[in-house]
Amino acid sequence: MPGKPVGRLVFRVHAIERMFERRITEADVRGVLESGVAIEEYPHDTPFASRLVLGLRGIRPLHVVAADAPDSDETIIVTAYEPDPDAWEPDFRTRRRQ
Repeated sequence: MPGKPVGRLVFRVHAIERMFERRITEADVRGVLESGVAIEEYPHDTPFASRLVLGLRGIRPLHVVAADAPDSDETIIVTAYEPDPDAWEPDFRTRRRQ
């Protein structure tokens, strides 16, 4: 939901590694979560249901996979990346058919 305040972010090791490789900052991730839109839901992910959030940082589109820990004010960051235009429609909300 756009404009939703985000509590404490907990970054998985995978997320930190990928963010470093892709030059994505913690501020980028927080900005996407606060102003972006959830475009896919993954209710069966474990240990917590997660979602794919699309947001813009300047003109750069970013996807963030995040899960909210239900008993805390923590959002777990699974990964973050710039969506591949060959894999996504121009709005970066819909996957292209293979």
